[in-house]
Amino acid sequence: MADQPIRIGFVGAGANTRLRHLPGLKEIDGVELVSVANRSLESGQRIADEFGIQTVYDNWVDLVEADDTNAICIGTWPYMHETLVLASLEAGKHVQTEARMAMDSDEAKSMLAASRLNPDLITQIVPAPHTLKVDNTIKDLIESGYLGDILSIDMTVHQGGFVDHDGPLHWRHDRDLSGNNIMQMGIWYEAMMRWVGPAETVSANGRVNVKHRQDDSGARRYITIPDHVEAVCEMASGPVARLRFSTVTGHAPGDGVWFFGTEGTLRLDASTMTLSGGRREDDGLSDIDIPAEKQGGWRVEEEFINAIKGIEPITHTNFLDGVRYMEFTDAISISIQSGERVRLPLT
Repeated sequence: MADQPIRIGFVGAGANTRLRHLPGLKEIDGVELVSVANRSLESGQRIADEFGIQTVYDNWVDLVEADDTNAICIGTWPYMHETLVLASLEAGKHVQTEARMAMDSDEAKSMLAASRLNPDLITQIVPAPHTLKVDNTIKDLIESGYLGDILSIDMTVHQGGFVDHDGPLHWRHDRDLSGNNIMQMGIWYEAMMRWVGPAETVSANGRVNVKHRQDDSGARRYITIPDHVEAVCEMASGPVARLRFSTVTGHAPGDGVWFFGTEGTLRLDASTMTLSGGRREDDGLSDIDIPAEKQGGWRVEEEFINAIKGIEPITHTNFLDGVRYMEFTDAISISIQSGERVRLPLT
């Protein structure tokens, strides 16, 4: 595949596809943007005109089955991901799909199984991008013993402010489109797995405080996806993690992650993506430098193309890690509904 052009079709052209994937892939030598199918023929044509795409389809089936592409980029909401991934792999196409991986872990496992049946085809989920700058430094500090044994991790992620009963309906509030995905929980758990690995158990409480939202037609829709979740997780590597995700906590303290160890403490400020820390012998926390050569960044499109060419494997993010964060998401929902601790991996 290294010497052949990589000809890509796009199914769905949401914000991230327009901002990242289309321009990023267009800049790579040997890549051709061949076709697009969006929510309407008119919107697909606008994308084609903007990015110089020759063919516009009025449905995704014809695009995926056409013989003028060898890779598919999926930019839809999660409700279409499993269907599109399975169809693309069956058609013999490499696949890059937008996050979140699927509606639930059953769909994610189906996607992983299909990818394993097609080992010559590359599959990639768009990764959680927010911590890429600091991931390597956090991992280095942990592996070097800066923290000693990690005892506890505290993560807080607040979006929005106070309860707003007049707030609009976003697709993330719609279970028919988003499935079991809750706020930014999946992408932060994905980041945490990079640092300390997966959870073994999950105990969660969650509430829907804004129970109705107005859709584009003016209709009031009943909401079942929580807007406030608190969870306690036992991580396989040892620490206990306490997580809070909320869109209804006004004037909340700054978002971030605290790591407490037997020999040191580390804090990630999520608003600035900066680190501070202190060891047992220090008087307090001080800024920790993030060397330029250690700073990661967005290279999703480059990694996808390199993997197709056989240059590097997919690390951000492969389908196995996607299954792990979808199982975590399901475990949160199961625990909220049952009031019980849930063990991972799910059986």
